[in-house]
Amino acid sequence: MSMSTGGLSTSRLDRMHDFMAGYVERGELPGLVTLVSRRSEVHVDVIGTQAFADPTPMRRDTIFRISSMTKPIIAVATMILIEECKLRLDELVDRWLPELADRRVLKRLDGPLDDTVPAKRAITVRDLLTFCMGFGQLMAAPDAYPILQAANEQQIGMGPPSPSTTPAPAEWMRRLGSLPLMYQPGEHWMYNTGSDVLGVLIARVSGQPLETFLRQRIFEPLGMKDTGFSVPEASLDRLATSYWTDPQSGQLLVYDDPRGSQWSRPPAFPSGAGGLVSTIDDYRAFGQMMLSQGKHGNERILSRLSVEVMTTDQLTPEQKAAPSLVSRFLDDNGWGFGVSVITRRDDIAAVPGRYGWEGGLGTSWYSDPREDMVIVLMTQSAWASAAPPNVYFWTLAYQAIDD
Repeated sequence: MSMSTGGLSTSRLDRMHDFMAGYVERGELPGLVTLVSRRSEVHVDVIGTQAFADPTPMRRDTIFRISSMTKPIIAVATMILIEECKLRLDELVDRWLPELADRRVLKRLDGPLDDTVPAKRAITVRDLLTFCMGFGQLMAAPDAYPILQAANEQQIGMGPPSPSTTPAPAEWMRRLGSLPLMYQPGEHWMYNTGSDVLGVLIARVSGQPLETFLRQRIFEPLGMKDTGFSVPEASLDRLATSYWTDPQSGQLLVYDDPRGSQWSRPPAFPSGAGGLVSTIDDYRAFGQMMLSQGKHGNERILSRLSVEVMTTDQLTPEQKAAPSLVSRFLDDNGWGFGVSVITRRDDIAAVPGRYGWEGGLGTSWYSDPREDMVIVLMTQSAWASAAPPNVYFWTLAYQAIDD
């Protein structure tokens, strides 16, 4: 069993390859790319094709829709503005987002939209970063509650990423502002919407379009040349076809085709919650910057202190008791700013302090300070179940450690 300088077993990495290739051989996925980096030694594995119907091989620089892996990047952008003192963590957002001033809050989640009380306090920047603004996605049928039905009708991003249907930022904020909050600000962890609001906040505070700010402050310094809210014409041949699973038949159906893709043109609303596309090496650069406590080569994106606060569990037990997106998810995980943080060691890959996040269209990233690892998985198939392939992926990545 030969060991690499990164302390990984080459024969155990082969085991990982064989297992992951099985998903493609059985036709469960068209293709995938895996990346395991330890002590800056990088192992990338490229398997399968970019689409079921198209023999184009998967490439190391294939572009994927990373959906919720946008959230950690948006949190970093917010922290850049906090370090410049253009924002403060506990500042009220009303000044920048007047649409969210004077909130009304539902008396109960399943109640009518006009049965409300005034918010006990205004929403803060911290509430947005920790997903405690009082509004977010619910794991329920679209018409399960009046508030959910209203939010879906407003097309403000209560489901999977859909760049072609979401209105421009000012109109998006107006629509969100027309709805009551589901809970009092600071009361409960509620997924997703906070990151979209942060995207609007970053643009208004910086005086730049969100994409421009991200490109200048994060993507260009990190060399993330294929990361953005849309894919240029010349690169569309590298955009994987995106699939989702039909709940009735269990078949993988096309969610977004590169030809005429929703990501083939800049969106009206650059979604901070789920709008970005990226490649495995681009995202590794981001994950390695986080692992290097804000540094990338000679560039410093954030101070070490900002990365430490981002990757510390920020939630109280009361905030975790919300009707959260994933049942029991917050039992073994905390939430920092834009990232999940492992808090309990109950599995081979559950290393406390490991942080990162998943994208619902088939991507995952975690960085692990204790083991000095960055681990990324990119597939083009949305989660098919509560136990997607990435559950085995984490075990396989960690079983390869050989020291």
